[in-house]
Amino acid sequence: MKLDEDGLNGFAVLRNYTREKRINYLDFSHDGLRLIASGDDDSMIIYDCEKAQQKQVIRSQKYGADLVHFTHASNTIVYASNKESRDHALRYMSIHDNKFLKYFNGHTAKVVSLSLSPVDDTIISSSLDKTVRMWDLRSPDCVGLMQCGGRAVAAFDPEGLIFAAGVQSEFIKLYDLRSFEKGPFSTFKYKTETGCDWTGIKFSLDGKLMMLTTNGAVIRIVDAYDGKPLHTLAGFQNNKGIPLEASFTPDSQFVLSGSSDGRIHVWKPDTGYRVCTLTGEHSNPVTNVQFNPRYMMLASACHNLNFWAPDPDPSGSSNNNGFGAGFPPTSPVDGGPPPQFGGGNNGQNAGYQKPPGSFQDGLY
Repeated sequence: MKLDEDGLNGFAVLRNYTREKRINYLDFSHDGLRLIASGDDDSMIIYDCEKAQQKQVIRSQKYGADLVHFTHASNTIVYASNKESRDHALRYMSIHDNKFLKYFNGHTAKVVSLSLSPVDDTIISSSLDKTVRMWDLRSPDCVGLMQCGGRAVAAFDPEGLIFAAGVQSEFIKLYDLRSFEKGPFSTFKYKTETGCDWTGIKFSLDGKLMMLTTNGAVIRIVDAYDGKPLHTLAGFQNNKGIPLEASFTPDSQFVLSGSSDGRIHVWKPDTGYRVCTLTGEHSNPVTNVQFNPRYMMLASACHNLNFWAPDPDPSGSSNNNGFGAGFPPTSPVDGGPPPQFGGGNNGQNAGYQKPPGSFQDGLY
């Protein structure tokens, strides 16, 4: 099954979980087998993506939890606090025994973005203290500090060679990881945003595009090489001024974002064309949408967490809310990047193989 416009338009909610308070961040593990969701209820919940079932609950009542990420190790996570306090450390935790491994101290205000290198244990974080800091999970000390002079968001490129910092909702600065102390090697200036701020920056996995998410009703797509503005993705609601976390699909062919009316919108970033709108069981603003890096599934969050997959029975005649044969994963890639999902020059013939019996049995 190719990930194309018709396929995305056929996605439906597979399973739904409700939290007492808003889910503030989602992250899939690199192998696509687990999802972790941090929430304003001061907890993080890990879900088994093969079974679409809750697997583990991690409490963080003292510090709260936000921006949670799996690391490259299978049993550790790193996350930020969402508490209004003096403690703005990042926390590196073992989920095997729920013990903290390290605290990364340095930020003096709320951390607003967190990005892990795709190739090693380096992480970068940005904060309302107007800095971007670089860390190594093997060392407790900050290994790099960039004074940005304004609110910043930051992210690694897909090869882990450079990182981008969006500053003051006006500049994008590109840094070489090997010589970041020399300053940015490229700086792109844009017309200052009016009525909203940049709240996130991401590279597409093919490295060609950058996406700027906001707390308004626009998403900016720019060329990752020369910084040229390409498209503004709009046509969705955000009348509450909340940050909306959008994502690229693994083949870089689509962008997905939530909205304050509970819908999920899908665009083609190379044209700015809106492909479809998905309506699920969201009664509150959808603030986070993530596509699984290896499986034909996506997750969306408000107070509810929805698992989505292609509906093989759109008529709804099956006994599983329209799901019959399950959503098949891609073939495994040993030690390589996420597999291509069809579409584009590199993935036209990449398809999905049938899952093992346990995979389907676990789903239904």
